[in-house]
Amino acid sequence: MEHEDDLKSRIEAALVHGHLSQWQRQFLVDMRDRLVKYGPRTRLSAKQWAKLHELVGPAPPITHAPPITHAPSHMRPNRPPPSAFWRQRRRRNPWAREARYLASRFVRTFGFALALVVGSLVYSYVVKGGHINWPSMPSFARSGGGDRVPLARTQFTITDGDTIRLDGAAKGTRLVGFNAPESIEPRCAVEAELGRRAKARLTELVASAKLELEMIPCSCFPGTEGTDRCNYGRSCGSLFANGQDVGDVLIAEGLAVPFVCGATGCPPTPRPWCAS
Repeated sequence: MEHEDDLKSRIEAALVHGHLSQWQRQFLVDMRDRLVKYGPRTRLSAKQWAKLHELVGPAPPITHAPPITHAPSHMRPNRPPPSAFWRQRRRRNPWAREARYLASRFVRTFGFALALVVGSLVYSYVVKGGHINWPSMPSFARSGGGDRVPLARTQFTITDGDTIRLDGAAKGTRLVGFNAPESIEPRCAVEAELGRRAKARLTELVASAKLELEMIPCSCFPGTEGTDRCNYGRSCGSLFANGQDVGDVLIAEGLAVPFVCGATGCPPTPRPWCAS
């Protein structure tokens, strides 16, 4: 292809001095924009070349350059330093830009994967040997894996029929094995009444009994326990009053229903108190 700078100059001259129709002027503007955008990589059809030469004239003949002789060093033109040269090459090479973009995408993706691996490793150390040891867990409850620890009534508050909150804990503890009606955000009046009764019954059960708490890993994917992606950030456990699981009592009295989860997830939460 003839030199794009010379061709652009002839297009500009034709746009300024030529007697052009509106279509011809628009055609030359489009050709000029292509040359500016793509430079030596500009591709035109044979018909476009013919029309372009018809409007701006054919390319001037190529004259042979005189033989190159080496000028003395003091007469040689200044050349850009190598760093500037490579910067120009990078700007002109679209493949290099694409490679840099893909490399940055790879680094971001690899960093995210590495963060997940590190999180899993941290989880394996925090939950070790079945003993939950979150920094936000009160010291009196830092046990698990079948170990029951004594719990005083003054060491927790009752949120509703299946949730308590330990003093010093950032969030509540979900009692496992059952689901009680909601007393905070019930879906219907029947659930609201049953939720109030379930909370009152749990308060009655723990009022003067000998209490024990067993912390249990929540049914979540490894590495997520203690975060909002697992049980809304709550811990999990079983509460015993005089040796009996309070959930069994509430189920027997019709104030809760069984709710058993798997190792890493739970079925849909049963809420049979409101008509569908």
